[in-house]
Amino acid sequence: MRANVLLFAAGVWLLQQQAELPGAGTAWALAALGLTAFLPESRGRAGRAARRVVVAGACCAAGYAWAATLAGIRLADALPPEWEGRDVRIEGVVAALPDSSAQSVRFEFDVERVLSAGAAVPGRIVLSWWGAGARDGGPAARPELLPGERWQFTARLRRPRGLSNPHGFDYEAWLLEHNIRATGYVRQRPAPSRGAAMVHRPGYHVERARAALRERIQAALPDAPHAGVLVALAIGDQRAITPGEWQTFTRTGVNHLMSISGLHVTMVSGLVFALVSGLWRRSERLTLRLPAVRAGALAGVVTAFGYALLAGFAVPAQRTVYMLCVVAAAVWLGLAESATAVLAAALLAVLLLDPWAVLAPGFWLSFGAVGAIMYVCNGRLGRPHWLATWLRVQCAVTLAMIPVLLAVFQQVSVVSPVANAIAIPVVGLVVVPLTLAGMVLPVDWLLALAHLVLAWCMWVLEWLSGLGAAVWEQRAPPGWAVVAGTIAVLLLLAPRGFPGRALGAAGLAPLLVVAPAAIAPEALRVTVLDVGHGVAVLVRTAGHALLYDTGPPFGPRADSGSRVIVPYLRATGVPRLDALIVSHDDADHWGGAASVMQALPVEWLLSSLPESDPLWLQAERSARCRAGQSWEWDGVRFEILHPLPESYAERPVRDNDRSCVLMVSAPGARLLLPGDIEREAEAAFAARHGDRLRADVLLAPHQGSRSSSTPDFVRAVGPRLVVFPVGYRNRYGHPHRDVVQRYDAAGSRIRRTDRDGALTLAIGPEGGIEVWSHRAAYRRYWQTGLPGSPARGPEALLASPSRLGAERPHAPVSPPGPRRP
Repeated sequence: MRANVLLFAAGVWLLQQQAELPGAGTAWALAALGLTAFLPESRGRAGRAARRVVVAGACCAAGYAWAATLAGIRLADALPPEWEGRDVRIEGVVAALPDSSAQSVRFEFDVERVLSAGAAVPGRIVLSWWGAGARDGGPAARPELLPGERWQFTARLRRPRGLSNPHGFDYEAWLLEHNIRATGYVRQRPAPSRGAAMVHRPGYHVERARAALRERIQAALPDAPHAGVLVALAIGDQRAITPGEWQTFTRTGVNHLMSISGLHVTMVSGLVFALVSGLWRRSERLTLRLPAVRAGALAGVVTAFGYALLAGFAVPAQRTVYMLCVVAAAVWLGLAESATAVLAAALLAVLLLDPWAVLAPGFWLSFGAVGAIMYVCNGRLGRPHWLATWLRVQCAVTLAMIPVLLAVFQQVSVVSPVANAIAIPVVGLVVVPLTLAGMVLPVDWLLALAHLVLAWCMWVLEWLSGLGAAVWEQRAPPGWAVVAGTIAVLLLLAPRGFPGRALGAAGLAPLLVVAPAAIAPEALRVTVLDVGHGVAVLVRTAGHALLYDTGPPFGPRADSGSRVIVPYLRATGVPRLDALIVSHDDADHWGGAASVMQALPVEWLLSSLPESDPLWLQAERSARCRAGQSWEWDGVRFEILHPLPESYAERPVRDNDRSCVLMVSAPGARLLLPGDIEREAEAAFAARHGDRLRADVLLAPHQGSRSSSTPDFVRAVGPRLVVFPVGYRNRYGHPHRDVVQRYDAAGSRIRRTDRDGALTLAIGPEGGIEVWSHRAAYRRYWQTGLPGSPARGPEALLASPSRLGAERPHAPVSPPGPRRP
């Protein structure tokens, strides 16, 4: 049974790796093959072996077909492409706890009626409602929404679309798992109108109760520094946890505790199980009617379900409830003799209800942790002391998580065993019960006491987080190394005397030491990251790394630096930046700079930012960009071509026209990064430099705005490849069609991050250029297809021989100036 469930899970996982869903006929054929698992037992050794092979294939086919069927049903509820970006009038209900910020509110919306003739809208969508003036940077009249309210809106919607970067978060997969099939924003005209103040459905009442409980905690602890953590522990709303707190939790490996996770649900239901079964045994009459173990199991499941509802019945909590239901059923039916069989049944239940669970790191971490505990505790001889058992479990979980954590997050908390040993009992057995009791009972001192205990725990965690060696960080290991590391962990945790146990340590080595192919001298590796509507370009030579711009902010709690750039740098093995260039004072260029500079060392900063900008204070060394600055790394020349020094004293000069323009000249090709310079700057720029502007690769100025890329500039640069770093259906309409046609007429190949995702260019010293599109390499069936989507595999571009080596790098010149501009 266990092997068959694992094969079913393998089939589910295999489906989630497909670029397209199989046709209905294929799915039904695979489902029919799955029925062969119920064929009678064959006689003879050969017959039994053949049947085992057939059953194995049938179980895998059944998982594949089941996942494909559910995916097809969910994808059928889609927004038609012709209704993207058009006004559509809809009526529905605010379905969940809204996420409010200073300028907008974001919420899930259940569509009940589509009022626009001929329009089709999915059943559940996510909307953003911007307050008046918010998009212009002014004070926002932010609307107040409550779950369960019925509203009529005019909205503009788009199909699910997220950023696409190597080692990045797949937002489109997350939307699919949560059954959200469109996103958009509310239009101010015609004015939205509220209907019923409360739609009486069970789910909406639960969400309204969550909103009231959040207000209860915030009112009782108005100035408490960790009140947001208590809100997360009580109702699963993590949005009030500060970035600094998240950093502490991540560095100490206890971030799984700071929400209503599977551990919390299990611990609370376990406490209720122990309490109910213990009291039940004291009554002879009750015990005769129902065994105490069954009564406790029933109470534990009901508690787990209620707690998960309090958390908004989020997907991780759902998985835990399904697992606990299976365990309770096994206890109720007296089938809990084999812990591994119960775990396999729980795995099957989770995948039947949520086949997309295999895409979530939490799925692998939770089942991996439980499996590791069972592996080191079950079937062992002797009864060791409880302290020895506890130490064994801590070591087992820590070791078992190393391959998954390095594969997904590229970091492992070294202090995690100590931090979890303190935080798990304190948070799970003290803070959470006190918080829940404080929400139910009309006394504030329980919440104050919970916060006091949490503050003490936070002090310990912050001290552990501040240790220099608190976290091991490295590049993402290859897939084969993760598999080898998993096998090595099984060997290391095997019972004493198991053959080959000592080989486990050697099996972990590839996870830690295998590195990607090095960049050759005089070669370049350039990555244009997909940060939405903004710029972030990483330029690497054999021994150095430079980041040009840092993308936009995404909101008050996240930006391109923390969400895209830092994970990519960590995964690709870039532990520090030799230079950071922030081209100019525009949010879609500096939005992630602070997060990048906090996360890893930056040798020096070049920018045209104003003197009062706080980024200057974060840099060890800094200087303003000035034409003429140049330096050489590993046979590659870097030169600042713009702005002129005197432009900083000229008041009328716009920030865009003061952008830092960088030319990167390698023997194989040249790359021009021009920031947001516009017509006037382009004309003066082209007149000043002439043929020195010739480049093989160009990042389109101002993301393809019609105010840039003039014919004279395009002719002066003459790029073979031009990249537009734009967001999907951005509100500026970039790139402008006239600009695209201009480059197309000049013979340039065009790439766009909204269509191609992140683009990686490998420029060899001999002149060859290869271009990889992440969306081409990472195709999945849930991704929204666009006209002109990239083909699989790298595209080879051969630079013109007349340009190669046109300007060899000169002697290096150190660019940094004084600390302050």
